[in-house]
Amino acid sequence: MQAETLTETQMLPQVTEPRNPGMDLDMDWVRSVQANTSAIERRAASLPGRRSVKKDHQAAWLLRAITLIDLTTLSGDDTEARVRRLCAKAMQPVRPDLLAALGMNPITTGAVCVYHDMVPAAVAALRGSGVPVAAVSTGFPGGLSPFHLRVAEIGESVAAGAEEIDIVISRRHVLEGNWQALYDEMRAFRDACGDAHVKAILATGELGTLRNVARASLICMMAGADFIKTSTGKESVNATLPVSLVMIRAIRDYHARTGYRVGYKPAGGISKAKDALVYLSLIKEELGNRWLEPDLFRFGASSLLGDIERQLEHHVTGAYSASHRHAMG
Repeated sequence: MQAETLTETQMLPQVTEPRNPGMDLDMDWVRSVQANTSAIERRAASLPGRRSVKKDHQAAWLLRAITLIDLTTLSGDDTEARVRRLCAKAMQPVRPDLLAALGMNPITTGAVCVYHDMVPAAVAALRGSGVPVAAVSTGFPGGLSPFHLRVAEIGESVAAGAEEIDIVISRRHVLEGNWQALYDEMRAFRDACGDAHVKAILATGELGTLRNVARASLICMMAGADFIKTSTGKESVNATLPVSLVMIRAIRDYHARTGYRVGYKPAGGISKAKDALVYLSLIKEELGNRWLEPDLFRFGASSLLGDIERQLEHHVTGAYSASHRHAMG
């Protein structure tokens, strides 16, 4: 085994990145943004078959992927006990015997993501671990509650200890081309978050066109989003490679223009280790290694972790294990 390959994964650089402060709304820039759908789809279609990592290198990439997961439970039947079990998994996402066989130190997931009511339970369970709690907010997933309640919900989650807030935008602002309204809404959400980082969920499956996705991405970054995120996971179409390509190129353009790095979070439908590898290769090629760290990239997922752990066991033992050996809690 190439131990140095795995060591690179466990030694994540400790980089302090200045937060994106946002900027004034620049409608000339927004109107100039276009999306060549056929070219984007061709580029996206080439990704799954073009990049393949094997053996130790694949294990290293999969271990890195685990550190980038927002381990999530967003079900109507969530309980505090379920959240505590999920937090335990976030603090020890891979069985100790597998880590030992791989020569790895303990790792954690990037965060735990829950509804507001579950924030206190998650904060208590994760205390001292360094794993942040992310709360979905602003009337998730529809974003259709009264505006003052959406802003208040952010404040309640921050007060309860959430360090990251995943907000949902009003899709109608995008569909109507009301970019000023989207900017003002996102700016208000950013201000309400205070020191908590804000991830703007675009619900890309409901925005109609890739051009709308590109422009909404740019508007949210102008308004101060720390991350832009594809989906709530509740839409009929969630994260896709064409949408991801559009969003990360918007991030690249924003960084080139302003000097500020904004994070990216694909969410919904990413459940297999092989899919995670495709997304990581896309990020590496389009944005570079700096974005392969938890402060700039996350997967919104739950079942993804179980499949990655099964792949790691196969790497160590040569055999696939039953899913129940890699339970979420």
